Amino acid sequence: MGKAKRTKQFAKVKRIISGKDPRLAQNQAKAAKQNEKKKKQTLQGELVRHMEQASSAMYFKYNTQLGPPYHILLDTNFINFAIQNKLDIIQASMDCLYAKCIPCVTDCVMAELEKLGRKYSLALKTARDPRFERLPCLHKGTYADDCLVHRVSEHKCYIVATADRDLKRRIRKVPGVPIMYIKQRKFTVERMPDAFGAPKV
Repeated sequence: MGKAKRTKQFAKVKRIISGKDPRLAQNQAKAAKQNEKKKKQTLQGELVRHMEQASSAMYFKYNTQLGPPYHILLDTNFINFAIQNKLDIIQASMDCLYAKCIPCVTDCVMAELEKLGRKYSLALKTARDPRFERLPCLHKGTYADDCLVHRVSEHKCYIVATADRDLKRRIRKVPGVPIMYIKQRKFTVERMPDAFGAPKV
């Protein structure tokens, strides 16, 4: 008898393990994460998340703590730019806001000005003006930007005066805090509808 002919099997593929197989290490890691999430869930079945308490100073988007006399937190570069534009900080801010203004300088800003050396000696002399209020810092480090953002987040009674783009971007994320900057050799306030003297941008 002759041999039986074997037909060729076309498109035969090796058996591959599924991507959803629970034996794979990545799937085991995913399962572990899901178990952890389930453990964190409360009795109502909602995830436990940290929610920051809304400030009592805010009435929707309106900051009720802002009012004359205005307390203005000065940044290092703002003092320097005010000198370059030949502006008296107290007089120019009063022209902008049509009210009494109290410029405030934190210890971190003073430390930063002292570090900058002789080039910024005039800015340091201006910051030491007895009319300026000195605010002590109790936090770690002397980075002025972090100091201002932290202070403004805690107390919303300040206007932040700065010319730094990164700091402006950070402060815009804090609701109800106006930003003062220099434009057309005048002080201008952003996010403050009561600033009658500020040039319209």
